This record gives sequence, structure tokens and C-alpha cells, in this order.
Amino acid sequence: MKYLVRDKIFAIGDDYWIEDEQGRHAFLVDGKALRMRDTLELKDPDGHVLITLRQKMFSLRDTMTIERDERPLATVRRKRLSLLRNHYRVTLVEGTELDVSGRILDREFTVEYEGELLAHISRQWFHVRETYAVNVVREDTDAALLVAVAVCVIRMAERERED
Repeated sequence: MKYLVRDKIFAIGDDYWIEDEQGRHAFLVDGKALRMRDTLELKDPDGHVLITLRQKMFSLRDTMTIERDERPLATVRRKRLSLLRNHYRVTLVEGTELDVSGRILDREFTVEYEGELLAHISRQWFHVRETYAVNVVREDTDAALLVAVAVCVIRMAERERED
């Protein structure tokens, strides 16, 4: 299933819809303004919070947490020893690790689990420059989590580029 994201400058307080392949609203990314740390909520079309993304306040490396029902679900960190491509590690609370690698700022990257492709994020399917897709390859995976991971690593990469 492909989810269509119209790229925006990810500023705190920005809200935007992510659509499914049929053009229906699938997720709302709700940026929370006036918070001490960077916070985003991924909501369903009815406004229910599915996942919350939060910047960790006091960490040595740029880190964000992914929460579901106000409980930690995963931690996202940039891998420091990657020279040619951007690499991020997503560590789920039960210990599972997802690898995110590719050209994050170009919106050309993948999310994998033990070498198996879970999602492919790409602009190649669209002619409009500000649009990219999150193609969730496996139907038995948590689409909201994979969309949240994509939004999270793009946000982290954009922030790192600004610094």
C-alpha cells in the first residue's frame, strides 16, 4: 500500500494529510507548537492519536522516541559510522531493530528488518517535486509505524542539515 506525502517544510505547528493510493485521507501529521521539544502526532482520519513522535531532550546524539498510547514503542537514532549514505536505527521496545538507509533528504530510502524490505520511500513515482510515497511492501506490517518512521527520520535529517 502506498501512502502519498506532500512534502512540507517540517516546522513545528505544521499539520498535513497523508493520503492513500485512492486519494483518501489516511493519516494526519499534527505538529504540536509551543512545546519545549519537537513533538508530532500521527492521527487517523477521525482525529484519534495513533503514534506520537518526540525529540529526546537530553541525549548525546539526536534521538526521537515513537510512542503509542503514551507508552514508548521505539527509539530512532542516526548511526554515526555511515559515510556515504544516511543510516538510522529504529529500536523497538521489545528489542527488534529496523534499519533505515538511503538518501533521506532526497526522499529515496528504505526501511528493512534483518535484510527484508518493509517499506520503500521514494519520489520516483511522482513528477511533482514536493511529493513522495511511503510504499509499505508487507501487508502484515504496522503501516502507521512505518509512516511514522519515515516522517521521523526525514525530520531528524532536516534538523541535522540546519545545524
